[in-house]
Amino acid sequence: MDFNAFYNGQEFEAYRYLGAHTQDRGVIFRTYAPSAHRVSVIGEFTDWREIPMERVGNGQFWEVYVKDAAVGHMYKYRVHHGGSFVDHCDPYGYLSEVRPANASIVYNNKNYVFHDNEWCASRHDLQNEKLNIYELHFGSWKKKGLEETDWYSYREMANLLIPYVKEMGYNYIEIMPLNEYPNDLSWGYQPTGFFAPTSRYGKPDDLRYFIEQCHLNHVGVILDFVPVHFAIDGFALNNFDGTPLYNYPNDAVGKSEWGTCNFQHSRGDVCSFLNSSAYYWLNEFHFDGLRLDAVGNLIYWQGNSQRGENREAMKFLQTLNRGLKERIPHCLLFAEDSSSYQGVTAPIEQGGLGFDYKWDLGWMNDTLDFFKKTPEERKEHYHKLTFSMMYFYNEHFILPFSHDEVVHGKKTIVDKMYGSYEEKFAQARALYLYMYAHPGKKLNFMGNEFGQLREWHEYREQDWTLLHYPMHQSFHQFHKDLIRLYNEHDAFYQNDFNEKGFAWIDCQKEEQSLYVFKRCSEETLVFFFNFSDAPQDYLYEEKGKLICLLNTNDHIYSGQGDRIDHIETGDNITIPAYTGMVYQLQD
Repeated sequence: MDFNAFYNGQEFEAYRYLGAHTQDRGVIFRTYAPSAHRVSVIGEFTDWREIPMERVGNGQFWEVYVKDAAVGHMYKYRVHHGGSFVDHCDPYGYLSEVRPANASIVYNNKNYVFHDNEWCASRHDLQNEKLNIYELHFGSWKKKGLEETDWYSYREMANLLIPYVKEMGYNYIEIMPLNEYPNDLSWGYQPTGFFAPTSRYGKPDDLRYFIEQCHLNHVGVILDFVPVHFAIDGFALNNFDGTPLYNYPNDAVGKSEWGTCNFQHSRGDVCSFLNSSAYYWLNEFHFDGLRLDAVGNLIYWQGNSQRGENREAMKFLQTLNRGLKERIPHCLLFAEDSSSYQGVTAPIEQGGLGFDYKWDLGWMNDTLDFFKKTPEERKEHYHKLTFSMMYFYNEHFILPFSHDEVVHGKKTIVDKMYGSYEEKFAQARALYLYMYAHPGKKLNFMGNEFGQLREWHEYREQDWTLLHYPMHQSFHQFHKDLIRLYNEHDAFYQNDFNEKGFAWIDCQKEEQSLYVFKRCSEETLVFFFNFSDAPQDYLYEEKGKLICLLNTNDHIYSGQGDRIDHIETGDNITIPAYTGMVYQLQD
């Protein structure tokens, strides 16, 4: 390891030096604890008696070789400071006990041989290609039974999830954090193991198998990564060497809004820890990209723009993104950022943060707020659905309907819609056509695709039995057909970030809640939307003949069946209530 780089926040492979590393016989344990007075390793190999570690390097690192240690042995570091000690799991540990136990486990990461070189060599940023992401929580997509721990393993999920994703037509999945974490309620966003895949679902090589199988089936895999904060639990990073080594000593900035410890990004050693963790997931597991959580809390102190920019944390982001791109040029980097800060996806050499994509949470909030309103209220809030195109080309955006929108009393996507049961589904179909028609890449959380009505809970699988009900089954079919259309027509995605790819035809029909626009590539698609509760007449005056590709009101989707197969210049058409339609312009 380059120690200067480590202290300067430039190291990306600290995990190769620190942690537990198997030898021909025995294991070398190394940890970083600069303020510790004494450190020992304890574990199964000595019946949990202390083995003193020696200071090495500049005296801030500790090391010991244990010939009796082997793969599968549990261990911890006993860190002495002052007159007391705390037993910690290994910050660089590769595997952990299943919660609530928390010992690290010796693991050999060198055994797995990947067979996905062809996929990895073909990766690129997808700016002008389809990117349609299915977001999921690994432990509650489906479960073996009703018990809390009836999870499918990484290997079992490969056989269940991949065929479903391919059937639906998604080309990427995004998995909520798989780093080790103690509290199920945190969904992985309060980590304790930044190099350890959660053992809830198996071992590291099992996760490698899952990712490899995704790649062999042409499905990319994105991992949620948490660089802002970590779990407060005393057995992990908190006060690791008896002092706030990773977090701030001042609670005013040291504690997050979630009650966790904020990383101190002004420290180079902390940045190198996070750099190395991010690179570890991409390099050692072949993840295709990382979605960085709560980026707004890195841009601004505590995520509050009134407290000013956190320049050190922003510098960390630039170093991280630049370093990952240098090592894995075509990895995908996503920012989950609710702030209005501009330059998140701008190149670093131009002063930007260097992400490939930013979640458009403004679009999501405005859109869902519009659909919650009554038809009468929508008239005065009409331009909530036009506003996004006023700023859209400032960044490279993803349109997300994520897990955050279906929990904590917010209702699910379908249930947010105004009106009766039937009206909710009619509007949700039109909503999703609008989402796919709008410029930007797409992300949809599990269960949304078949009209989940119960809010998501991490202990329960999705309500797959809903597919026995006609309305849900037809909604599911609608999603398949919509995604198939998205995959087959490049006007949906080819010019997502080019102004020539989108044009309003009519966005001044406030009283009718009508919207008409087109998406353009080598082909032109024209979209009509009526978000009112009554049929609306519209005079089409554009040149050319239009052929219908999809109508959200079709009988096969449990609609009323009103369909216009062809539209020509001068036609006065009637668009049914709560309906979206897409047409292809004929030469």
